Amino acid sequence: MRDLVEIGMGRTARRSYDLDDIDIVPSRRTRSSKVVSTSWQIDAYRFDLPLVTHPTDAIVSPATAVSIGELGGLGVLNAEGLWARHADADDALARIAEAAKDGADWSALVGMLQELHAAPIRIDLLTEAIRTVRDAGVTVAARVSPQHAAELTPNLLAAGVEVLVVQGTIVSAEHVARDGDPLNLKEFIADLDVPVIAGGVSDYRTAMHLMRTGAAGVIVGHGYSPGVTSTDRVLGIGVPMATAVIDAAAARRDYLDETGGRYVHVLADGGVSCSGDIAKAIACGADAVMLGAPLAASAEAPGQGLYWTAAAAHPSLPRSRVAPGPGHGVDLKTLLHGPSSDAEGVVNLFGALRRALAKTGYSDLKEFQKVGLTVRG
Repeated sequence: MRDLVEIGMGRTARRSYDLDDIDIVPSRRTRSSKVVSTSWQIDAYRFDLPLVTHPTDAIVSPATAVSIGELGGLGVLNAEGLWARHADADDALARIAEAAKDGADWSALVGMLQELHAAPIRIDLLTEAIRTVRDAGVTVAARVSPQHAAELTPNLLAAGVEVLVVQGTIVSAEHVARDGDPLNLKEFIADLDVPVIAGGVSDYRTAMHLMRTGAAGVIVGHGYSPGVTSTDRVLGIGVPMATAVIDAAAARRDYLDETGGRYVHVLADGGVSCSGDIAKAIACGADAVMLGAPLAASAEAPGQGLYWTAAAAHPSLPRSRVAPGPGHGVDLKTLLHGPSSDAEGVVNLFGALRRALAKTGYSDLKEFQKVGLTVRG
């Protein structure tokens, strides 16, 4: 039975939970972390880590997308970001970092991002960025917004994109536009030969609708990161991540029954700041996590210690600040795989996930989704 609370006369609301509100319950069995697997597969593409990057210029350049691919994850380029608009994106990012060092406040930094994103998308630059990743031999993924998906996708596929991510703050099965035809995701996906990951969603019904479009994966959440995103303040929209992921996993289970076996992957995007959160997101039913702010701690991050989401550059209603990242400055390999001298769960992120599986006695991610959970009092 759903946990409903009365919030006023005649109006109830469902009680929901964030990742900080729950804990994983150990079982009677443990195993060595050397005999557990953190691999997962979407369509024909297999990855050693359940890691998909949040598509922001702050953490994903063509070079870091290659590095993340080589380390076992999937780096997602923002096809509407700076590498698609400026011949020297590194210089543009350096200007933002320098302004931050000089004491510019977050609104001024957001203004700089808006100005940089006012430059038009250049297909030649976008193609060059994608080919850099493709030529390295790792899986190529790129993100487009629902508003520009139909326009940009043919160019992305021609450049070599293998996994397409259609992502916005909230993504529905049909995006209605004022000018031109709406984006019908079901028709859009049916015409493509590559897997599509779509989102974000925060509830069972929208997740089910997206699964019925033929999406290979559904993104849960909107990249929420404390002190960085402001969707809840700007739009009043938000569902705590533990509840959102569990609801999407329930939609996945029902859709699996409905279709007689078609499995849609659930990706948790937001609310993850440490390795314990990664473990909890997968315990709630996620197949992988979309990491943003935690990756800003790497020395290779293009944002040079700063973090923001793609929503920061919206021309009229930004929903993300430019904020300092965790600031550890370790290399990307150490950040993901260790070793670590940090005791707060922000380095060796996936080594910790392996240890969580081992300590609870599970051998792989699918088994770990069945682990017991408790709610803090």
